[in-house]
Amino acid sequence: MSGFGLEEIGIPGGVYLKESLTHCTDPLKAIEEFQVENGILLPSLRPMLHLLDLHGVKRLDFHNSIMEELRDKLIAQISELGKREGRERDRKLKELLTKSFPVIKIKALRPVVMCILKHMSHVEDKYLKILVRDKELYEACDTEVKRQIWKDSQALFGDEVSPLLTGYITSKEDTLFNVENLNNLFFSPSPKARRQGEMVQKLVHMIGKNVKLYDMVLQFLRTLFLRTRFIHYCSLRAELLMALHDKEVHDIIAVDPCHKFTWCLDACIREGKVDAKRSRELQGFLDSIRRGQEQVLGDLSMILCDPYAINFLANSVIRLLQHLMNNEAMPRENAVLVLMLRMLALGLHSWDMIESQVFREPKLDPQIVTKFLPALVSLMVDDDVRRLNAKLPPDERESAITIIEHSGPPPDAYQAYLQESSVACVLAMYYTLHTATRKDKTALMRVLGTLATCHQDRAFQDTFLHSLVAALIPMADDFSTEDFCTVVFDEFFFTNISRENVMRHVMKLVWYIHPKLPPARLDTLMKALQPGPHSSESSQNLYDKFQNRVQEFQDGQNQPAPLNEMDSPLMAVPTPAPIQ
Repeated sequence: MSGFGLEEIGIPGGVYLKESLTHCTDPLKAIEEFQVENGILLPSLRPMLHLLDLHGVKRLDFHNSIMEELRDKLIAQISELGKREGRERDRKLKELLTKSFPVIKIKALRPVVMCILKHMSHVEDKYLKILVRDKELYEACDTEVKRQIWKDSQALFGDEVSPLLTGYITSKEDTLFNVENLNNLFFSPSPKARRQGEMVQKLVHMIGKNVKLYDMVLQFLRTLFLRTRFIHYCSLRAELLMALHDKEVHDIIAVDPCHKFTWCLDACIREGKVDAKRSRELQGFLDSIRRGQEQVLGDLSMILCDPYAINFLANSVIRLLQHLMNNEAMPRENAVLVLMLRMLALGLHSWDMIESQVFREPKLDPQIVTKFLPALVSLMVDDDVRRLNAKLPPDERESAITIIEHSGPPPDAYQAYLQESSVACVLAMYYTLHTATRKDKTALMRVLGTLATCHQDRAFQDTFLHSLVAALIPMADDFSTEDFCTVVFDEFFFTNISRENVMRHVMKLVWYIHPKLPPARLDTLMKALQPGPHSSESSQNLYDKFQNRVQEFQDGQNQPAPLNEMDSPLMAVPTPAPIQ
């Protein structure tokens, strides 16, 4: 054990021993005197030491074992003291730290000092500065101690948080691009399950109850969202707040102005609906933002930009429109529908709002409600007409001309608004998903190609393409027809195939449906999906696996079928007569 620091607390250490040996006449006697003076002062123990010598037990091993036993008992007592409340506890911990801190660089004794630091609600700067300067000491600190260092060192905290944020984004992208994942899809996990994720829980532990650290993380998320446009940072903003809510960290959730709104929205997503009571709560919160509080809109918009929130809102609008259509009601008359469109608009404008620092709720274009939604509902009506017509006996079905009218190009208002409005674009995307999920080939072919011109290329975001591909894979049989392939590939995917993310989603689709594709179409796809020189290693590896999969299937198809024994030419040879 190094003697560094022992002299400072009045215990002779290495420096004392070195001085003694330098100036003594009999080194062996000096060592023996040092052992007697500094050994365990228990007279009855001395005779036993010789017995240990006879058994080959080194004095160092014996003293180390005693020291470890005493250290563990001391740590247990400090932990008990740390559980108490009040000034007396703080006074005793401070006194213990003053006496023990000089030996912090002695590894065997360091756990005692770290245990004292861990249980102190406030550590003086003079100690924190020593811990920060020494990398080994800093890394040995418990998170409780590091929090006190981080709150005054944003750069150091950023270095610690950065790998967690990167890991969170990576885990989301792994789910989106996993070729073999057909069951645990991106939108499958519940809100509670998502915030139990490893990275979110580690962040919660790092923050503890420290409002300053929480604010720092939120600032990191805003900055990274602004820099990268990755909407997953918006998911983390909401999940982090709700994870702290689950742990009842009132010090933080009480000061986050978005808490009640996020809590209410989380409950809606969990239950899959917005009832009248919750819609009033959500609307009341949005309406209560006064002058001087506009910056709250920036954080609210991030929470609504979370892809899980967008997914919920858009799906809810589609379901509500279906309900209004069945009840012959007007969209503009439904307060819940108008609120969801308002929330959708706020979420979709999040990046622009934070980038411009103009915190003003975007005004929803009234023509979205008066022109675009009626056009969208007309498509839904056509879908129902075709579906009902298909169920009728052949002699009662409508004429072919009427059915063609219900299958033609979408209304002009539908196509125009999805190019100009982010809200219209997202609703068109989710209506398209709705048709694919219902395996309505006619409806899907009618609208999928129009998404290629979507506002700001929103239809080529990973979260949508992931869901679209998952819905198209069960329609594999429809890919045997060239007209369906033309719409899916030529009119939609190929319009943006130069983007690597689009290429990877198409590879996943073809990975499963390639046995049904016409040979010429498969050849075209294999060439189009070949990664370029600047493609990532993951894309190249995926293409190699994809190529091998297709080749194995084709090799299996080209093998000659095994002969049926009844087709064998030997069957035509007469059986020899038995020998008499």
